[in-house]
Amino acid sequence: MLPFDVKALRNALGRFTTGVTIATCRDGRGQAIGLTANSFNSLSLDPPLLLWSLRLASPALPAFQQASHFAINVLSEAQVNLSRRFASAVPDRFAEGQWSDGAGGAPVLTGCTAVFECALHSQQTVGDHVLFIGQVENMHEAALPPLVFQAGHYRLLGEIL
Repeated sequence: MLPFDVKALRNALGRFTTGVTIATCRDGRGQAIGLTANSFNSLSLDPPLLLWSLRLASPALPAFQQASHFAINVLSEAQVNLSRRFASAVPDRFAEGQWSDGAGGAPVLTGCTAVFECALHSQQTVGDHVLFIGQVENMHEAALPPLVFQAGHYRLLGEIL
């Protein structure tokens, strides 16, 4: 098998349109940790499980690995600036947005299209990422247009077909 051109693979994978989330938890000192992620999927309805992944090189990885709970905040179109903020190296990412504590203290953002508060079910290293599987303990949803990402750009959701 020929080796993949990593850039070409990334570009091809980027053609898949995804929602945009902010994954959050609390580290061992109780500090809020969060980052923008679009590697989020439903996994099971019974039991209610979801998964997301984080690259091994992420400085936030140890916090998520030791956390008992995490939250997946599914962003609305109006939250594009928060998505950019949590994808950057800004020191206090939580200085913007309205945050409260969810299950296990994981930060929950107001104004999202959906929020999933999860207990860590399991984690597994696969390739250059860690898969986090969470059991949904609480959720919220709002009829807001979601923020979507495709081919390296934020997009507006199109017309219903």
